[in-house]
Amino acid sequence: MHALTHYSIHSTMEIYSDFKRKDDISRLAYVIDSEVKKTINIMEICGGHTHSIMKYGLHTILKDKINFLHGPGCPVCVMPVKRIDEAIEIADSQDVILAAYGDMMRVPGTDSSLIKERAKGKDVRMVYSPLDIIKIALDKANKDKKIVFFAIGFETTTPMTAALLEEVISRGINNVLFHVNHVLVPPPINAILDSGDNLIDGFICPGHVSVMTGSGIYNDIPDKYGKAAVIAGFEPYDILSGVLLIARQINEGRPSVEIAYKRAVKENGNMKAQALVNKYFTVRNEFEWRGFGNIPKSGLKLRDEFKDFDAEYVFKDKLKELELRSNAGRENAACKCGEILKGKSKPDDCPLFGKACNPENPVGACMVSFEGACAAYYKYRNF
Repeated sequence: MHALTHYSIHSTMEIYSDFKRKDDISRLAYVIDSEVKKTINIMEICGGHTHSIMKYGLHTILKDKINFLHGPGCPVCVMPVKRIDEAIEIADSQDVILAAYGDMMRVPGTDSSLIKERAKGKDVRMVYSPLDIIKIALDKANKDKKIVFFAIGFETTTPMTAALLEEVISRGINNVLFHVNHVLVPPPINAILDSGDNLIDGFICPGHVSVMTGSGIYNDIPDKYGKAAVIAGFEPYDILSGVLLIARQINEGRPSVEIAYKRAVKENGNMKAQALVNKYFTVRNEFEWRGFGNIPKSGLKLRDEFKDFDAEYVFKDKLKELELRSNAGRENAACKCGEILKGKSKPDDCPLFGKACNPENPVGACMVSFEGACAAYYKYRNF
């Protein structure tokens, strides 16, 4: 039966009204509905995919055939409370300007957030681009200040941080430090699949990350775990094309990595960006993720030769004091953000969702970030 026969003609037209390729999407939905014999569970890793799925109602168009699970692909969402607490602790220094992207400002730490600390008088600033750090550092009023950049993101944004560090070094700027929170996509996916208690049949892999890395970083998904993997773009047509390729891999018993976003993603990725990242960064032994705990080889840090730019090294004594506090780094026990990031729960499974936790008063990071699953569910909850 055609997937769209579940809806009235009026509601179907509403679903398709904003689509750029609505006729193609209708045909794709029909083919997927025809070829999928039983419900398959697909995890979209990227929060950008989550928002497109919810915005365009893709989770309803094929709800009897495709169950979308939401993965750990939102960089703000996966930051643990401990890292927020560290940023707040560093911002407490009189000679520090703490700079962070907008979403990070509102993520709750143990007792506060960066935006609350700013309201208390701490010099915490929101930046839109790493280039803003240069402007702050070169301002004569800040010549005696340490500018600490709370750098976050997956493989997509790490090259921008590396480029910023290169610019800082080339200009001889000596008052910029980096609190590095860059993380990698494959390790948490491996952690989910190693857990043995997931129901995932295939993965929609992130398009923007793959522009930088290429497709090879996902090889473990089919080779080690026997799961389908397709790199997709963010338009409804892109996502449904990825879903169809996953369904066919499953039907034909041939798990592999396929690129359904060839207009942007090449097999080898952006090798110049990769070289820039490797020049300044190395892999940490482990990094803590919200909901996961420590995952080996999952985060990056500055290479030892650049440790004088590393805020964790410069403020190591202050951060050691933070570790000794009994309540530091404590997650809200009622928040299900961690379970959502592992695909074990959905936002509306959380007792706080839309009640105690909402965009104006977020309890967990999944409600804060534009890419967060809870934010997507809340924004499009009446679809």
